[in-house]
Amino acid sequence: MTSREASEKEAGAPPPLGIGMIGYSFMGAAHSQGWRTAGHVFDLPMRPHLAAICGRDETAVVKAADKLGWAAAETDWRDLIARDDVQLVDICTPGDSHAEIAIAALEAGKHVLCEKPLANSVAEAEAMVRAAEAARSRGQLAMVGFNYRRVPAIAYARKLIAEGRLGTLRHVRVSYLQDWLVDPAFPLTWRLKREHAGSGALGDLGAHIVDLAQFLTGELLVGVSALAETFVRERPLLSGASAGLSATGGGELGPVTVDDAALFTGRLASGALASFEATRMAAGRKNALHLEINGERGSLAFDLERLNELSFHDHTEPAPTSGFRRILVTEPEHPYLEAWWPPGHALGYEHTFVHQARDLVEAVAAGTDPVPSFADGLQVQRVLAAVEDSAAKNAVYTPVPLPSGASTPGIPA
Repeated sequence: MTSREASEKEAGAPPPLGIGMIGYSFMGAAHSQGWRTAGHVFDLPMRPHLAAICGRDETAVVKAADKLGWAAAETDWRDLIARDDVQLVDICTPGDSHAEIAIAALEAGKHVLCEKPLANSVAEAEAMVRAAEAARSRGQLAMVGFNYRRVPAIAYARKLIAEGRLGTLRHVRVSYLQDWLVDPAFPLTWRLKREHAGSGALGDLGAHIVDLAQFLTGELLVGVSALAETFVRERPLLSGASAGLSATGGGELGPVTVDDAALFTGRLASGALASFEATRMAAGRKNALHLEINGERGSLAFDLERLNELSFHDHTEPAPTSGFRRILVTEPEHPYLEAWWPPGHALGYEHTFVHQARDLVEAVAAGTDPVPSFADGLQVQRVLAAVEDSAAKNAVYTPVPLPSGASTPGIPA
């Protein structure tokens, strides 16, 4: 124990929770923001300590550690997992390494947070769930990072649906549209290679909207019918470093081995119908996630680019005065907002990662199962696999396997 830790313990400060993060690009920066900020906003039972960050490029990872607030840098993820000051491993790497790192971390006695999608295949996700179940019996927890669940308006929409404000659900429609691949000269980054990313827009964006549909409705998708397309089949090879969604390419071309867009319909366990669209080729759309849910008693709609707002229609009201109304989700009674700013002072994208960190720290301190779990991530992976199978068969309806031993296809509220 350091002298600082001893003085904090004597002063009654919460004990530290050492975080080790693997990956330092787009998601690494977002997760770092969450870990740095959570304890300064919420009264947490443990204090996140940014112990070490890991990346293969020593110069780049040392620079990232300094910029993002990490105490140390490692170039081998195995060394990071072995550190005594790391109790929780945060995985922000491409999908092809998720399973190996997560399983090793859990077997080493660490808690794990893994970015979505959980893995690149159902088989990998199943292995991760088995490792998480074994680790749970030893006291280790595992969570998958679907950060959009932590948008206050989405969390509040879930509450309204769970309370029955929409009644029996009829329709779910969700789209996630971006345009950063419209230019055919955009280079061949790892996100466009199946061996690294698993899939394209389907796994990158589709995973989010599948999770949101199941989270908001409290039900599983039981079958899908899908189409997918790769519009630009060759792109310039990467000629320099890539960062986030930007990169530079050279003259030689290489094959794109993932989808550019996926469009699919689905059926929920209750019989409600759902539609989904995920694309990185929608010119003019930057990060446009839209959803609407219709039920017998009302409807809800949400737009990520107006993430402090929720549209709600109560169909039980008299027709002359009924219609969609805007709910500004900034009140202290709304999810996550008790510790933030006065009403009307908006939050942003980065705050979802602060809320994610808060929820996981509280689960670790209490020893309770965090959500979404690796099992939740596996079920999303099963939907993505069914979408790919259906698209390969020209939209043939394809059932989604249900969790082993499930007595009902629904999921708990």
